Amino acid sequence: MEDVLVIGAGGAGLVAALSAKESGADVKVLTKNYPTRSQTCMAQGGINAALSNAKEDSKESHYENTLKSAHGIADEKMVKKLCDEGVDAVLWLDRIGVPFSRDENGNIAQRRLGGASAPRACYAQDYTGLKILHTLYDQCNANDIEMLSERFLLELIVEDGEVGGAVVLNMKTGETETHHAKSVILATGGYSRLYGKNSTNAVGSTGDGIAAALRAGAKLSDMEFVQFHPTGLKNSSILISESARGEGGHLLNKEGERFTDELAPRDKVSRAIHEEIQKSGEVYIDIRHLGEKFIDHQLPQERKLAKLYENVDPVYDLIPIKPVAHYTMGGIAVDADSQTNIKGLFAVGECANHKVHGANRLGGNSLLELIVFGREAGKNASSFAKQSTHTPAGHQSHDDFLKDVKNSAGSVDFYKKRDELAECFYENVGIKRDEPRLLTALSFVQKLKEQIPLMGVRDTNSVYNTELVEFLEFKNMIEIALSVAAGAIKRKESRGAHFREDMPNEDDAFQTNTIYYKNGDELCIDLMK
Repeated sequence: MEDVLVIGAGGAGLVAALSAKESGADVKVLTKNYPTRSQTCMAQGGINAALSNAKEDSKESHYENTLKSAHGIADEKMVKKLCDEGVDAVLWLDRIGVPFSRDENGNIAQRRLGGASAPRACYAQDYTGLKILHTLYDQCNANDIEMLSERFLLELIVEDGEVGGAVVLNMKTGETETHHAKSVILATGGYSRLYGKNSTNAVGSTGDGIAAALRAGAKLSDMEFVQFHPTGLKNSSILISESARGEGGHLLNKEGERFTDELAPRDKVSRAIHEEIQKSGEVYIDIRHLGEKFIDHQLPQERKLAKLYENVDPVYDLIPIKPVAHYTMGGIAVDADSQTNIKGLFAVGECANHKVHGANRLGGNSLLELIVFGREAGKNASSFAKQSTHTPAGHQSHDDFLKDVKNSAGSVDFYKKRDELAECFYENVGIKRDEPRLLTALSFVQKLKEQIPLMGVRDTNSVYNTELVEFLEFKNMIEIALSVAAGAIKRKESRGAHFREDMPNEDDAFQTNTIYYKNGDELCIDLMK
């Protein structure tokens, strides 16, 4: 039995594992995907920190920008912690070997991202998240942290209100495994893949940890807030980083005219692009004026992606784009110690809600969040484990359940329903919402839940049964979709990324957090300050 079990090996999970190990804990990491393929690598633009490079910047400005973007529902103490510890977080990354780009004086280079009052985002070309992730992975290997890949989370073990480990599917063998631990850190990522092909996220971003936490008795919060990134490639939804606008890129309509402030907060820019596409059918990002030398030095990935996925060269051509689901502000509700309402269960990264993003995340804060709170979560989970006297009992195997799933192909094709769910959510629970469309989405998801017994898996193999994993992911997505749609109906106002055309203004009565929890099989929702 480990002291600390970390589930998820993106940036948040690896930082938490390193921190727990440094605190003297025995640590094991379980991950569905290989660590270097996590969603962290998609955070291209930079990580915020008010370094002394920009004289006009300060921790106070970072704090104010974050609160403004959050639209009144962030926790000011948590935001202050995030911003105050930003400089130390970036310097720590620098010390452990992240190859940040440098300015002419040798300082860590910074660029301005949307919603920021100064160039604050520390970057490594336009590969910032990828280079941070690889450095963290190297550090975990150097510290002999055990990592087991291809483990799919089935359920958390909770006894008498305290976590005792997790049950996972070994995707390679098809067998279930029980991993006992004194404390567990969930770092399983967000749920933007709910929007299918209209998302920048990898196919594995299906909210597995959030759904498992909800089933185990943990509370969720603010699930209705989904951030749409303004610049996904038109045909593939591959992300064109905010760094392209931060370095001076222009947004152009079909007539070649600029129509919005490119560095406004993401919710405003996404809505402006959405409206322009509805009017003319086309929107582009233009970086041609930056020149080939600059693009190849500062934005090499954006050029590569545009050529590969859209067959355009941004040195000479406009890049066709559209807003797509990118980041989920909601997640597992945690306290100031990153602990959930279940004792010993911690959460960090995009699967958690530390109440620092509120209704709309400030660009550059996601990488910062996973460093600041990943270090805290690891330390606090280690401390909890050292004091815990809880000994989890044996746990029932899920092998019979998985066998039943594989032996019931069913009359309903879940792949078809998954695609229908994605289209339904992009149309009805997307950039713009209203009551009729939200009710349509909720009704559709409720019917999907009723149809689950009619679905199943045709592939009966045990080894690398991809269909089985994707069916389990789909079931988790249905749990998540119910929360998102129901929360969006409950919030009768517009706030940040949650924009309702039928209620376009903010309402002070809803300057609250939305709390979700299960009562038996029933999903309950409360609004709480």
